[in-house]
Amino acid sequence: MKFRIKHTTHYKYGSPVSLCFNEARMSPLNNTHQTCARNRFVIHPQPDSVHKRFDYYGNQVTSFDILQPHKELTVSVYSDVQVLDPSRQFLFSADCPWEYVRDSLKTTTLPELLPVREFLLPSPLVPLLTEARAYAEKTFTPQRSLLECCNELMARLHTDFVYDPTATSISTPLATVIAQKRGVCQDFAHLGIACLRSMGIAASYVSGYLETTPPPGQPKLAGADASHAWYAVHMLDDGWVGFDPTNNLMPNEQYITVALGRDFADVTPLKGVIYGGDQTLLAVSVDVDRIEV
Repeated sequence: MKFRIKHTTHYKYGSPVSLCFNEARMSPLNNTHQTCARNRFVIHPQPDSVHKRFDYYGNQVTSFDILQPHKELTVSVYSDVQVLDPSRQFLFSADCPWEYVRDSLKTTTLPELLPVREFLLPSPLVPLLTEARAYAEKTFTPQRSLLECCNELMARLHTDFVYDPTATSISTPLATVIAQKRGVCQDFAHLGIACLRSMGIAASYVSGYLETTPPPGQPKLAGADASHAWYAVHMLDDGWVGFDPTNNLMPNEQYITVALGRDFADVTPLKGVIYGGDQTLLAVSVDVDRIEV
């Protein structure tokens, strides 16, 4: 499947910003399931400098500085991406008991698995809460396969929590999300990660996009027309395998991956420092169009 993506972020300030320094993680990844053939930034006002690099987690970062006064900032990113369906991959670890995966990561000395152990630890937005462990323990019963546990956890999160864009912000603590049982995709991703890490399973936060046009006769997927978020579980030989509790789906060819990290703080699409400005108005739009071939 091939997609053309336009992601536009627009800031309007109540007073002039004299200068700003920014980092964007808005370039889709190249991995075994997708290839980004084109990624172009259009920034107004014209930046004084632009630099590209890869961060610690392998995400592409575009840094830019604007050293002239401005009252508006627009960042538009255009990408062409080809995606294979990762949900069809054969999972060698599908029948492994979850305890085997937990213990293997705990004791491994393999160089390629040592970095994965970082994803067992709490992170700034995903503390290891007793409430999350209690929720996970109902699914992670003895000798059950990890894949079966992950699918059930995803389904339970989808059923037990209500998608409500008015219920939370990025600063809402995870404990509040659990208590009120409402939130958005990033809340559900953080909660799933907290559940998994509390059981000793490595889990990462994934940001990206979801195709907005549903198949004929099917409802539009929640999280469309915006950046989307889900989580991935490390399954040893199978690597990272995705789960989307917002829609109760294992990511397929409709999902475009942009960045991976410990939580949202590692993959924020656009962040920076400004001097001046007040009463900021923010507008974000995302268009994901399928390219016919």
